[in-house]
Amino acid sequence: MEIGHKLKGIKLIINDTSVLTEKDLLGKKVIIYFYPKDDTPGCTTEAIDFTSFKNEFDKLGVIVVGVSKDSVEKHSKFIQKHNLEIKLASDEDGSVCKTFKVWVEKSMYGKKYMGIERSTFLFDENLILIHLWKKVKVKNHVQEVFDYISNLS
Repeated sequence: MEIGHKLKGIKLIINDTSVLTEKDLLGKKVIIYFYPKDDTPGCTTEAIDFTSFKNEFDKLGVIVVGVSKDSVEKHSKFIQKHNLEIKLASDEDGSVCKTFKVWVEKSMYGKKYMGIERSTFLFDENLILIHLWKKVKVKNHVQEVFDYISNLS
């Protein structure tokens, strides 16, 4: 997924009865952010930060969806535990991560493994990718995304 590419054929599994598709997202700006794992320090901070900006994003007509490979059930517990007000999508099979090219080789303490590269993608109302943040550092990230979107008008 690169700047100028259109989001198509997407299915974001929100819970057992809800799936977001292109049709649901068309006409609004969309933030899709990828994070490694529910209930870990950085991921929790990022989700809480996006939740704290939810009203501001709503006023700008922006939908926020977080994506990880955690299950719908794990997302549900994470949402309840931290009173999150954003949508979280489950990508257990990794297909969405592969589409966005965020499933990458990582390294920690010399050990290599595959994981999600923390990334944020911003789409316009026509679902064209207009900005992306790769290798995101959590601190101040949501503020940066909000400021970027606020300055688009």
